[in-house]
Amino acid sequence: MKRILLVEDSPIIQAAAVHALAEAGFAVSARSTFDELIAQGVDGYDLILMDVQMPELFGDDVAMVLRQERGIATPIYLFSSLAPEELAVRAASARVDGYISKSEGMDYMVTRVREILA
Repeated sequence: MKRILLVEDSPIIQAAAVHALAEAGFAVSARSTFDELIAQGVDGYDLILMDVQMPELFGDDVAMVLRQERGIATPIYLFSSLAPEELAVRAASARVDGYISKSEGMDYMVTRVREILA
């Protein structure tokens, strides 16, 4: 079973995403804050979905640190309701693997995750 780490501060979006991904057969762990992310680590996951607009820091900045300074090789995708054009720029700048737009809905998210992990 593929393991996904979701970093999302909105309880409603987090619950919806966890439910949708679990129903699709993925094992999902969620973090609401970057403190939780650092304390519990990012090892052992097949995919990291990172919200961009978090209260403490921007998720793309954290993703960039995970990738460039900590050497995390796990695929990291930004997960945000920002415009796709902005997400594409942020993903490229952070040197992560891509992005998934929240505005496309949970079914789209599950489809993209399946494609990514295929």
